[in-house]
Amino acid sequence: MYGRVLGVTVMGVVGHVLTVEAHIGRGLPSLTMTGLPGASVQDARDRIRPAVESSGLEWPLRRVVVNLSPGNLRKEGPGFDLPIAMGVLAASKQVPAGNLGRYAFVGELTLDGSLTATPGILSMAIAASRRGLAGVVVPAANASEARLVDDLDVVATSSLREVVAFLRSGNRPVGPTPPVTTHGGDDGRSIDLREVRGQARARRALEVAAAGGHNLLLMGSPGAGKTMLARRLATILPDLTRAEALEVTQLHSIAGVLSSPGLVGERPFRSPHQSVSLAGLVGGGSSLLRPGEVSLAHHGVLFLDEVTEFRRDAVEGLRQALEDGRVVVTRAVGSVEYPARFTLVAAANPCPCGYAGDARRHCPCPPNRKQLYRQKLSGPLLDRIDLRLDVPRLSKGELLGESPGESSPAVRERVQIARERQRARYASIGVSCNGQLPGPLARRQARLSASAEALLAKAVESLALTGRGFDRALKVARTIADLAGAEQTGADHVAEALSYRSAFDAGDLARAG
Repeated sequence: MYGRVLGVTVMGVVGHVLTVEAHIGRGLPSLTMTGLPGASVQDARDRIRPAVESSGLEWPLRRVVVNLSPGNLRKEGPGFDLPIAMGVLAASKQVPAGNLGRYAFVGELTLDGSLTATPGILSMAIAASRRGLAGVVVPAANASEARLVDDLDVVATSSLREVVAFLRSGNRPVGPTPPVTTHGGDDGRSIDLREVRGQARARRALEVAAAGGHNLLLMGSPGAGKTMLARRLATILPDLTRAEALEVTQLHSIAGVLSSPGLVGERPFRSPHQSVSLAGLVGGGSSLLRPGEVSLAHHGVLFLDEVTEFRRDAVEGLRQALEDGRVVVTRAVGSVEYPARFTLVAAANPCPCGYAGDARRHCPCPPNRKQLYRQKLSGPLLDRIDLRLDVPRLSKGELLGESPGESSPAVRERVQIARERQRARYASIGVSCNGQLPGPLARRQARLSASAEALLAKAVESLALTGRGFDRALKVARTIADLAGAEQTGADHVAEALSYRSAFDAGDLARAG
């Protein structure tokens, strides 16, 4: 006896429709899995039989072989419980074969036959749609997520019994149909840039970073406001497009961190602890190749507070993501690629005690300790950070002042206008902002004036700019020009861009003249 249904697996963020075959033959009662099933799929053997029997169905007391095809893809995750159970029920003729080839089945079963929420449903629904299937059968808890895919029939069920009833009669489970909703991100915009006192230069740097998608390093004494500034960057970023929101929702669904069903509506803000591992930051794991913090911050902000206290291998692992906007995770079980186009905001103290250069506190750190401390951030990593600036201690007048700063909505409006200029300029090359421009394109798109070109040429020698540093300074200058509404990048725009590359060596800018 033979049965065949369709399931879906996810590799990275891409779903793949699979064939789940079940054969019932002679032999002692057993369930054998083939087709490169992972440990989580192998565990299903102990869940599926109790789930079937608890649903009032019969489990064949013979040898059952289940094959997951194609066999060259490793299958991981609990979402195979339902298609395996349906394959066995089809092979034992307990469900009709009519709709089995038109729908993909996804879901994790409990021992009593209930279906629970399963990670990665959005990617699976997209895969089913691209395959041309009529629809997907998913747990009711994932229905809102699956319905984000247009023109796909989503059958929401809460138990194996309801799935069987749908296949036998065609009647859908009776229950509420929640609307497709959009929910906020981590910050919820409950904070505002107006709460930041003083720090005009740092506020300006935040605006430039948001307008062009540039990475930012804030260095200053404890209590200067670095964390407060960083947490407000997400509040001035432009709104997510629908395509960006779908990508963010996919990644959060795969990682199992969706705060509620529906489309993520605000840009993510991720702030991992200093103890995070390399796999936790960039993605991976021993068997399940999960997205890391850099991918969960895709189209949003990744904040590394006290970045010098993070593990060096983890921080240096950011290089590929900062350069390419993606990470490739390779393990013995396979290789996957995750998008990771985020804005990095790193905060650090200037020395171990935190008070080097402070006008009011004495720094007891010897020079060699300061040097070793700053060397925790390598030159290649710093070269990938566009804006580096010192955040000074607030003055008495700033701390006691009553005047609030400019609000997040006001700044976000300027950022949105600058981003729209960039999106229109780069529409033909698939780039949305200056920070994403490849180096050669940045040089062609900068539209430098003669004086700006002369200043940049001088800075190459005086600031010892690398090729990457030159390109990044050029892109920041172009963003400053976009904020000003200028068609051409002028010398004043270049000068401001160069002033943001001095946090680790204040003498460099002075030597630039």
